[in-house]
Amino acid sequence: MSEPKVIEIAENAIAEVKRIITTDGREGIGLRLGVRGGGCSGLSYHIDLGEPAEADNVQHEDGFDVYVDQKSSLYLKDSILVYNDSLQDRGFKFQNPNASNTCGCGESFAV
Repeated sequence: MSEPKVIEIAENAIAEVKRIITTDGREGIGLRLGVRGGGCSGLSYHIDLGEPAEADNVQHEDGFDVYVDQKSSLYLKDSILVYNDSLQDRGFKFQNPNASNTCGCGESFAV
């Protein structure tokens, strides 16, 4: 039985993560998502490539795994990770229904 998904990964974000992982070339890495204290709204999103830690929630996507630590899972539950590729707005963005306030850049939030 697989764990329920913590976060939805949009198709455009899946494609970009697969491209980045292929370019990186390391074996056994996946997408690590997290939340840390800081940023102009109190909490900030963290995205990286890495290996799973023992207590991570592991989510299987098309071609890679997503690792979210237990604490971050509480803040990211039911969020959607999208990838924007326009001239004015490029990069990964979180659509987080748990955020009560989000800064203008979209990289930090409050609950």
